[in-house]
Amino acid sequence: MSTLNQILENALKLPYEQQEMLIKLLQNRHYESRRADMAVEAQQTLADFRAGKFQHQSAENVIVALRQSLQESEE
Repeated sequence: MSTLNQILENALKLPYEQQEMLIKLLQNRHYESRRADMAVEAQQTLADFRAGKFQHQSAENVIVALRQSLQESEE
């Protein structure tokens, strides 16, 4: 199996145009993979919501909780 360093060395041996193409291909595949992951998570969240696994809350309470969560993660 190739190491990351070997892969990078081989990528740098490619002509500039092919390096640019490789970068775009990797970015696109990364974005597609992330979108697929988010879709799975969204489907699970919807299923949980429909199953009644969430408490009813006002939008204001949800926003406060989200802000607190963001502040805690920054600390």
